[in-house]
Amino acid sequence: MKRQPRNPARDKLVNERLISIAYGQIGMIQALGGFFSYFVILAENGFLPSLLVGIRLNWDDRSNNDLEDSYGQQWTYEQRKIVEYTCHTAFFVSIVVVQWADVIICKTRRNSVFQQGMRNKILIFGLFEETALAAFLSYTPGMDVALRMYPLKPSWWFCAFPYSFLIFVYDEIRKLILRRNPGGWVEKETYY
Repeated sequence: MKRQPRNPARDKLVNERLISIAYGQIGMIQALGGFFSYFVILAENGFLPSLLVGIRLNWDDRSNNDLEDSYGQQWTYEQRKIVEYTCHTAFFVSIVVVQWADVIICKTRRNSVFQQGMRNKILIFGLFEETALAAFLSYTPGMDVALRMYPLKPSWWFCAFPYSFLIFVYDEIRKLILRRNPGGWVEKETYY
């Protein structure tokens, strides 16, 4: 409340530093979490990453009903598409999981979350609500037809947890450097 209102001519709502943090750093970690989940599901179903390079034409060929995975098992077109759509669902769920850390780190720009605390009941409710919505979209019968979202094994929800933790730790370290070295390089480049 002691800070002056922003000057619309000089202080932009979205600046280069915010875009760098949101898309160039945190967004990349989120994408890594999604792709990791995607590749874990493919690997658990027999399609190891080394086999995936150049497989698209055969994968999408409706007449190819004997595509072999890394272990020699043959897959029909329909089976392959179910695995693919399950991977899409896992990517979506992974983004939800990493968004938990994203919303928590966005609570403050300089203070640690441990200093600030988690007393915002609406935020906590929102975390549970987005998770419940992701579970609803994944496990409700008929979503495979309506949205091509297939149920996930519970273990697949945990694929993105390390990335969520990485986002949280990364931003806490960034905020620690901001507090210990005000006006330094990290502040000039990342304080939005």
